[in-house]
Amino acid sequence: MHVFVTGASGWIGSAVIPELVAAGHRVTGLARSDASAGAVQSSGADVVRGELDDLGVLRAGADAADAVVHLGFKHDFTRFAESGRTERAVLETFIDALDGSERPLLFAAGVAGITSGRAVTENDVNPMAGPDAPRGGGEELALSSVARGVRPVALRFAPSVHGDGDHGFVWALTQIAREKGTAAYVGDGSNRWAAVYRSDAARLVRLALEATAAATPDAPAPRVVHAVAEEGVATRDIAAAIGRGLGLPVTSIAPDDAADHFGWMARFFGADLPASSTFTRERLGWAPTGPTLLDDLATDSYFAASPR
Repeated sequence: MHVFVTGASGWIGSAVIPELVAAGHRVTGLARSDASAGAVQSSGADVVRGELDDLGVLRAGADAADAVVHLGFKHDFTRFAESGRTERAVLETFIDALDGSERPLLFAAGVAGITSGRAVTENDVNPMAGPDAPRGGGEELALSSVARGVRPVALRFAPSVHGDGDHGFVWALTQIAREKGTAAYVGDGSNRWAAVYRSDAARLVRLALEATAAATPDAPAPRVVHAVAEEGVATRDIAAAIGRGLGLPVTSIAPDDAADHFGWMARFFGADLPASSTFTRERLGWAPTGPTLLDDLATDSYFAASPR
């Protein structure tokens, strides 16, 4: 297949591209800078220059491809509403391009915001719908495109997609701990985060893409897959591992004080975000093999003195 990938030089995309190329797929990746373009080319993909706001470029990339894997997102949590509007516009563009073609549209989503009182499963409906919802209500919008002859798949990633070089949520927590002089958790720290190792997540994207492209009435395409290896790691254990790595004390922060201590991270680190991947594993034969989150935090990869 010829696959058009956004977020091609990002944390997940830069692992997905070699996975796809190694499996014999041709990949074209979106890149907004010379550095990103170089990284995409070095991973074996062709490059299209542009940004997520360049809807004409995105339309052309989808028109020329057999499938789209949309992994890009504007991760600016100070302008989250604007990021959501961009996400919705991007998905609308891809749906229009793929309309009636039965081509796959895989897109990054997450388990955060889906509450059920238990570990979230692939059958749980994302309640964030409509253009003003977080991420522009993109999951609900894209999954509805099956009625337009598109094959959408929500790639629900765990809150922590971890590994050497990670600069996401867990790495942000290490920087907050360094700044505050303590590795902290919220309340009693019993709330949990699902986690997955980066290469396991990339392999799942490939498996989901191939299953969707090959789907038949007897073997229908998945609609939601969970990139989750660990159902839930207690946040107090995450904080303890960060404390050991940095040689800092570990403390509890009262929920009312979490925003002052963690800033924008408070709403995520204070949330209970467990998730299951039972159906994903059964449907796609996916078996995570990478290290656990706490195994990763036992190495020095998260504790570099300078920001990455």
